[in-house]
This record gives sequence, C-alpha cells and structure tokens, in this order.
Amino acid sequence: MKLSMMISYSGDFHADVDRVVDLESAGLDLVWVPEAYSFDAVSQMGYLAAKTSTITIGSGILNVYSRTASCMAQTAAGLDYVSDGRFVLGLGASGPQVIEGFHGVPYEQPMARIRDYINICRMVWRREPVVYEGSAVSVPLPEGYGTGLGKALKLINHPVRSDIPIFWASLMGLSVKATARYADGWLPIFFDPEKFHTVWGDDLKAGTADRDPALPPLQISAGGMVAIDESMTPEKRSAILDAARPNVALYVGGMGARDKNFYNTICQKYGYVDEAIRIQDLYLSGDKAGAAQAVPAEMLERTNLVGTPGEVRERLAAYREAGVSHLSITPVGDDPVRVVERLRTLLD
Repeated sequence: MKLSMMISYSGDFHADVDRVVDLESAGLDLVWVPEAYSFDAVSQMGYLAAKTSTITIGSGILNVYSRTASCMAQTAAGLDYVSDGRFVLGLGASGPQVIEGFHGVPYEQPMARIRDYINICRMVWRREPVVYEGSAVSVPLPEGYGTGLGKALKLINHPVRSDIPIFWASLMGLSVKATARYADGWLPIFFDPEKFHTVWGDDLKAGTADRDPALPPLQISAGGMVAIDESMTPEKRSAILDAARPNVALYVGGMGARDKNFYNTICQKYGYVDEAIRIQDLYLSGDKAGAAQAVPAEMLERTNLVGTPGEVRERLAAYREAGVSHLSITPVGDDPVRVVERLRTLLD
C-alpha cells in the first residue's frame, strides 16, 4: 500500500512544497494537488516536479469543463514529461456552482464527459490522430459547427508514457460504475473500508464486469486523518476526530441543493439516515456548529486512522483488505514527517 496526501488549495503553497520535500524523504509516495476555483493546479504541479525527485504528483482533481479533452491530454503529457514519468491525472466533474458560476460553462453530462475525456486522453498519448465521436465530446468539430476547417491531428511530441494513470473522483451510481470500467483508479470520499460495499458495491461489480482485460485492476485512493499514540485514550481520540466534524458537516449538510447532495446520500447509505437529515437541516438553517456536532462519532472513527499503533495497524489491514492501493492521509500534529515515518513502519 502506498501513502498519499492532499495539499491545501488555500494554504501557503511554498511552505507546502517544503513539507512535501521532507515527506518525500520520509516515505510519502504521492501528493495530490487540488484546484477547485483557486490558483490553477497545473503550474503548482510543474513547480513540485522541479523540487522533488521520486514522489508521484497527482491532480486532485482537474475538472473536465474548464479545459478541452485534448488540452487535458496535452497538460498531462507535459506534466509527465517534466516529472520524468511521475504524474497521475485525477479527473472529476466538480459541480454546477463552480462550473457554471465560475467558468461559465453548462454543467451537462458529467459522467459521459469524463468517459470521453479518458478515451481522448489515451488516444492523444498513443499519438493517434484524434477522431472521436462521443455522447458529450466530438473531435474534430462535427459538420455544421465552426468553420468546417478542423483537421484531425496527433500530438507532436512523443510522451514519456502512453499510459499515464487516470483516477476518477466519482460518487454515485453510473459514475462509479463507469470508473470501475474505464479508469485506472478511483478517488472516493468518506470511505469506510468495512462498509463501502453498502454504498458502492453493486456499481463497482457491474463496472468491473465490463472492464477491458488489458487494464490493470482498479486502484483506490482513500483514507483520512492519521494520529498514532501509544497512550491514546478515548478522550484524546474524540478530541482529534472532532477536528474533522466541520468538514464532514460542510459536505453532508451544505454541498448542493437539499434534494441533490450526493454526500448526504452517501451518509444515508452508510446507515446514518436520521443523522444525515439532521446535519443538512442544521447546516442549511445556518447552524454550522450544530451540524458539526450532529456528525456520527462512529462515522468519524471508521473513516480515519486514529489510535494506538496496534489499533492503527488494524485499520491499515482493513483498508488493505478493501483493496485500497493508496492510503490518502492527513497527518495530525506538529510533526507530519514523524507520522509518515511511523505509518510506513506499521505498513512494512
């Protein structure tokens, strides 16, 4: 199992780079760079490539609306080149608030669009002329659109790799099924290694059944906060886990409209039906603190790795049994390097 970590899109990027360099030496395998509607992630990933030597650099995520499919492929090939083959392309749909509100692009056919982007990216990296007609994307522009002068072209450069890994940040239903069918990896959220099948199991099985046998098994990047302490008490564990409450409440309670919040649906499918409804009611009424307190303690315990070395080792075994290939961690405490070193010891 590899170790990965997400840096913040609103923090001190230069300080984060220094920290990544230290964590690279400690055994961190992959760093995810988010974008949202912050500074672009691509320039930061290029900078990280120049400052590091072994760590894999992943986009976590680039949305499939603000860049064309061929531009996404060019970007990934360029990042793979400057990093000497250390790039992972994380794709996602974001949401209508960002896509329509910030980018001014209609939020249409997100699942089909990501599938088309994956197919086009792989064509570009194989240096095939891009001739593709999908349900969401067509290249070149079809007859009747534009000037009619579009020409099928292939990438000028020879990529470092023609098979750059693509991770898909999908949440529900058809998107998770398509992830298991088309992508190299999956970026879920609120991943409970013992209960995730109650939310995504049927879709993962259906997608895997249609997966191209030439593709390797689906990789999974999931995890949570990590705190390891020989003297971990229930009170100390609760205090650490409480730090995750506002973020969970934000997603379960405040992301999307009341009847279109996939994070809330995930929470309910885990069995926290009443709690999910209460979190959303409180959050949308303006009581964010109350919403945070309503987050189930059991959910926090099962989606993070906080405890004694023995307890954390048990959680690692559960994630490994669930098929997690990249444990995505948020180190707790003043010394993240020490946390990564200790975690690496428990993994070995």
